[in-house]
Amino acid sequence: MTAHLKGSYPADEPACSIERSLQILGERWTFLILREIFRGRHKFAEIRDALGIAPNLLSARLKTLIGAGVLRTLTYREPGSRQRESYHLTEAGADLQVVLGALQQWGDVHRARSAGPSALRRARSTGEPVRVAFVDSAGQEVAGADVHLDIRP
Repeated sequence: MTAHLKGSYPADEPACSIERSLQILGERWTFLILREIFRGRHKFAEIRDALGIAPNLLSARLKTLIGAGVLRTLTYREPGSRQRESYHLTEAGADLQVVLGALQQWGDVHRARSAGPSALRRARSTGEPVRVAFVDSAGQEVAGADVHLDIRP
């Protein structure tokens, strides 16, 4: 799958941005791989070992994410080893942090563990807890029940 420029989708592309996003992101392992990269794991073996994912599945997911412009590769070589690639977020990939945060927040509320959340979201600058929310153009939080999806033709 190749990355597309904004507004350059073929006529047969789904009109719904959720559907287009799921074409790239809609596989279980994808968000788990992204979680590990957000945590600072960039090497294939680090991601594979952290997730317990089969190498062929990890390779396929990484290839999809690179092709979609979510990840980019950098070449590195450890002493005595062959050249390898590490995986890093692009701007599009970094923008998925809010999506991962929303999934985690939903899970913390609706699929809560008795031991509590496995991670907390905090502002780096203040250490204060943060949450994912709808925010209007004035920066005010808007309740989900007050958000209307305006469908466009």
